[in-house]
Amino acid sequence: MLKIEGLTKQFGAAVAVRNVSLQIEPGSFVGVIGRSGAGKSTLLRMINRLSDPTSGSIAFKGRDVSALRGADLRLWRRSCAMIFQQFNLVGRMDVLTNVLTGRLAHASHVRSLLNIWSDADKAIALAALEQFDMAGLASQRVDQLSGGQQQRVAICRALVQEPDVILADEPIASLDPRNTKAVMDALLRINKHFGITILCNLHSLDLARTYCDRLVGMSAGMVVFDSTPANLTESVARELYGLEAGEVMEAAAQHQPLPGKTAAAAA
Repeated sequence: MLKIEGLTKQFGAAVAVRNVSLQIEPGSFVGVIGRSGAGKSTLLRMINRLSDPTSGSIAFKGRDVSALRGADLRLWRRSCAMIFQQFNLVGRMDVLTNVLTGRLAHASHVRSLLNIWSDADKAIALAALEQFDMAGLASQRVDQLSGGQQQRVAICRALVQEPDVILADEPIASLDPRNTKAVMDALLRINKHFGITILCNLHSLDLARTYCDRLVGMSAGMVVFDSTPANLTESVARELYGLEAGEVMEAAAQHQPLPGKTAAAAA
């Protein structure tokens, strides 16, 4: 279990995250929702320890993550993979090499410095690409791919870390609807097929209700909602989204389950 208690992050006088406490069950798919600037990204970055909390604690399976340093911190980041909005791939490198960078924490220091990959590492990376119909692009430069393809490469890179938790920070923010569905289906498949816990920051309430089994709503750095999608009321949406609430709730009310959801969940 991932346990967060009293987590707070200040930047000078500004408080980005204020006294957040959550317990994330293993194997759950949790959507963190709210407007831009609500503290969603800062929360995920603190969990991954890309940003240190001002106060509070993060624990995983009883271990204090917020106190980790050096090699122990690198091991935590291996087991808590991060997927970014901007993909964070090396465009001039091919797809397979980008995915293999997710194996760095499993390689010896010398092999990681020289980018020497074992046959086992290559097999793991190719198997991950095959899971998402990307193996045929293994030798292609990443900067020649579409945004949706690049994000699926980033997901494969996270998967080959063999993580317990994946943190996805607005993974579909810059994608069109077709690629949005492909990326969200890929995350759902990882969650259901491999049992990996997913925390996914989403601005879209419609997507959050489609894919997530639990929603955590943030506003002004605080958690104002924590329940199932079915319990998200119009008043809570208004608190989360302000003037955008009417439009967001109308889109959610018109929502129909995506065709790929059942197939992905059953995979």
